[in-house]
Amino acid sequence: MANLSAAEQAVVDTVRSFTDREVRPVARELEHANTYPEELVEQLKELGVFGLAIPESYGGTPVSMPCFAQVTEELARGWMTMAGTMGSHTVVATLLRRFGTEQQRQRYLPRMATGEIRAAMALTEPDGGSDLQALTTNARSLPEGGYLVDGAKMWITNARRSGLIALLCKTDPAAEPRHAGISLLLVEHGPGLAVSRDLPKLGYKGVETCELAFTGYRAPAEALLGGEEGKGFAQMMSALETGRLQVAARAVGVAQAALDDALDYAQQRESFGKPIWKHQSIGNYLAEMATKTTAARQLVRHAAERLESGQRCDMEAGMAKLFASETALQVAFDAMRVHGANGYSTEYDLERYFRDAPLMIIGEGTNEIQRNVIAAQLVGRGGLDY
Repeated sequence: MANLSAAEQAVVDTVRSFTDREVRPVARELEHANTYPEELVEQLKELGVFGLAIPESYGGTPVSMPCFAQVTEELARGWMTMAGTMGSHTVVATLLRRFGTEQQRQRYLPRMATGEIRAAMALTEPDGGSDLQALTTNARSLPEGGYLVDGAKMWITNARRSGLIALLCKTDPAAEPRHAGISLLLVEHGPGLAVSRDLPKLGYKGVETCELAFTGYRAPAEALLGGEEGKGFAQMMSALETGRLQVAARAVGVAQAALDDALDYAQQRESFGKPIWKHQSIGNYLAEMATKTTAARQLVRHAAERLESGQRCDMEAGMAKLFASETALQVAFDAMRVHGANGYSTEYDLERYFRDAPLMIIGEGTNEIQRNVIAAQLVGRGGLDY
């Protein structure tokens, strides 16, 4: 485990207790009803979870990245949706902290810290996928100042309930290279912005994932993150290191939940006169699941420690996201095998883990993209640092 201060360990312990006491008992019911967890989110506000990436000077209760990763893991262990309610929120807070003007920080961060405003980020487009440089949402400068925004985004988590959206768009469509014409606008709901529909999903229920349509949306000049055009792509890539760590930590939480359930079940369920864990095939599953989950957790914490120390960690975050997400899917599947027919039943939580796990393979850059990033970094750095 990462060496946390006593105060940070208390934060993790508090979230763990909250997860076991409040989240796990109701997660299955809320998941099957696809109900947004209003009461649980209110409790997250009281715990200060929405302010974990926000400086004290703006009302936050900041923690280190290793602590944040463990908090995310604990929330996802209870119900992955709980981690989703604060995932993109934290990335936007990171964007504001690193790149925002003082006016932008003062406008948003204090209310984000309390959870009064929760943030979303709008990157993906219907035809763009992982190629963010190919986006077509345009923000045209107006003679009187500000921008006129037109375009569409999809797969936007927290879209309906967000008070702030970090919108990646083109302010100079003719720029070369393409990323030089990309900017980030801090937009709020209003005329010209429509949440067109909620997208149906295999898993990750409860929290909404939507399409957004911008049609003649007017954003003021002060909505430009940092006040300078053409910086949006680099700003977002920097903040997505935090996003990928958050997704990796979610995956560890799902894997841990599946392992815990499988371990309990294997000790209670008997066949041929003994608990099934004593059958070698089941024992082997448990051993592999525990080993892979532990390795995934250590990769996440290694990347979190690098990011906290200010070192470059795009490769490390990519490795953590790649391995942890693949582990979550495998562990969920193996836990289903341990449960046998019961693992296929909606009366058990295993089917939820199995539906939730694939999201981490796709989200915050597909694992195919992560492999490309890792390979490029290996060549660029001349191999692994060790």
